[in-house]
Amino acid sequence: MTGLMSDILESAVTLTAIEKSFGAVRALAGVDLLLKPGECLGLVGHNGAGKSTLMHVLAGTLKPDQGRLVIGTQDVSRQYSASNASAHGIRCVFQELSLCPNLTLAENVRIVHRALKGIGWKAKARRLIGEKLDEIFPGHGIDVDQEAGDLNIGQRQMAEIARAFTVTDEPLRVVILDEPTSSLDAVTARQLLTFMRQEVARGTSTILISHLLGDVLDYCDRIAVMKDGKVVAEKEAQNFTRHSLVAAMGATAEKAGPGTTARRRISSALTIEATPLTATQTGKLSVRKGEIVGLAGLAGHGQTRMLIQIFDGARKHSAAFIAGDRQSDGVFNLWSIGENVTVSALRHLRKGPLIRPEHEHNMARNWKQRIGIRTPDMNNNILTLSGGNQQKALFARALGSKADIVLMDDPMRGVDIGTKLEVYEMIRAEAEAGRSFVWYTTEIDELKHCDRAYIFRNGAIVAELQGDELSEDKVLHASFAESA
Repeated sequence: MTGLMSDILESAVTLTAIEKSFGAVRALAGVDLLLKPGECLGLVGHNGAGKSTLMHVLAGTLKPDQGRLVIGTQDVSRQYSASNASAHGIRCVFQELSLCPNLTLAENVRIVHRALKGIGWKAKARRLIGEKLDEIFPGHGIDVDQEAGDLNIGQRQMAEIARAFTVTDEPLRVVILDEPTSSLDAVTARQLLTFMRQEVARGTSTILISHLLGDVLDYCDRIAVMKDGKVVAEKEAQNFTRHSLVAAMGATAEKAGPGTTARRRISSALTIEATPLTATQTGKLSVRKGEIVGLAGLAGHGQTRMLIQIFDGARKHSAAFIAGDRQSDGVFNLWSIGENVTVSALRHLRKGPLIRPEHEHNMARNWKQRIGIRTPDMNNNILTLSGGNQQKALFARALGSKADIVLMDDPMRGVDIGTKLEVYEMIRAEAEAGRSFVWYTTEIDELKHCDRAYIFRNGAIVAELQGDELSEDKVLHASFAESA
């Protein structure tokens, strides 16, 4: 047997000619995609390329306008929903995390496992999620009796990943991981990717969506590239290089030697000086005018708290904040894209006591073009954007303000490689003009864009690195060592 039918018989999932539009926006334009049993498929593309929309179709949370969906050999196109997807063993860790914030982790497990019922169900759920967290993320330190809303974003991401891999009475056929490492530090991300390969070896298929191209190249068996709602390239991972993968996405490859920031001449004038509130050591953070200072170390060790402390204490200088957890701390869900972008600059857009609509409109349109927000109309609601494009709006809000200091809390979460390169250049240009940046990142490679970096451990600053010292080995050594 040859052709499509042969492929279907050998596939875990087959998507054929999938189309989906949201008003005038065509998110999926006839996508064909096949996932084999026991393989890891990497799915890459720019923000707005259709990756997450396609995965929502596979997860049953979004109904396509047209197309065919086959799981194994069963055509489920006519009647397919999230409950049907679960019954067929399809699980998804969404980029915008979906745990119920007012429920404990054990109670969140009950939502996806109907078999957990009767007397003692909570103890079973607690054991199920606890054991899976221990298996994937040794030393995670998460209390499964905590409400999800009380966890930081990295812990919520770990909990949702662990929940996706739990099994009761329903099979586990496919796990979709949409930007699963976006809020994890390097060590925790490595734990997840190692576990993912072990799960693939046991026969579970996975789909990994990530803008970290090194992870896709290193951990996936096959890679599909999406652009403008279509799959435009697809082949074995070993047949891609980073350069060819970026080229297939339609982006410009990163220029050589981006880490020259540390050689810039920087003013001696201090903009910020602060000591972590929970510090047990004497490490102090300082930032000079026009300097880009990184915060690093294992996630949850005080970096975000430091940013909030600086923001709350900014008096002499105005500060703007770019949140990594955009749904909780970033976007205004009921507002338009344009309103989300311009809100930080309203005092500069008014004439007398009134806002000048034409100035607000011009600012929104300028940033749409400048940072590449993919939307036909900036008056659309912010939630009509993909996660990465929502993050672009937050960058536009901060960089479009008059703030002297920009505080960035792991801001590249879900942002595509092309946009990252453009934002790096914007940050550098703004720093050259005298604006200061404090940048917490879980991507160690991003530290090369900083002049200096402070490493945090247990709420304290334990090391200061710069220049050639900003390597993964030295950052991780400082993160774990008992002395700075």
